[in-house]
Amino acid sequence: MSLDPSYLLASLAVSGVGFVLFRFGRSQQRLSFAVTGLVMLVYPYFITSVAWMLAVVPVLLLLLWLATRLGI
Repeated sequence: MSLDPSYLLASLAVSGVGFVLFRFGRSQQRLSFAVTGLVMLVYPYFITSVAWMLAVVPVLLLLLWLATRLGI
């Protein structure tokens, strides 16, 4: 983990979206939203590059969209 301001801001944004998805998934009992939110809360701890951190977000949201379309 780094103390670079851009890294901290990106990590806060990604984790904030993850927290909202997790809370929404728990309140609506939607497992796909809760799992995606939990992954978004945790994975910034393991990625040290801002570019990679922000590149993973659209992939996770695409997988969430596909899971929602499939009814999971």
